[in-house]
Amino acid sequence: MRTTYQTLIGTAGFAALLALSGCSGMDTQDRNTAIGAGVGGVAGSVLTGGSTVGTVGGAVVGGVVGNQVSKPNR
Repeated sequence: MRTTYQTLIGTAGFAALLALSGCSGMDTQDRNTAIGAGVGGVAGSVLTGGSTVGTVGGAVVGGVVGNQVSKPNR
């Protein structure tokens, strides 16, 4: 049981490392879009009781909001 737990912790740490390193080359607008999509997906899931449509809808709306908040001036 302890070996399974250690493997799970190691795998989760590795996944977190990969996820964080993937954002290193993003500009501010891209990073805010990704953060908005993540937060929106979680919020949509919570508000709809785990519905897939609510999660995807929340991610889409959050991504659009995150993208537009950091839109560069032209």
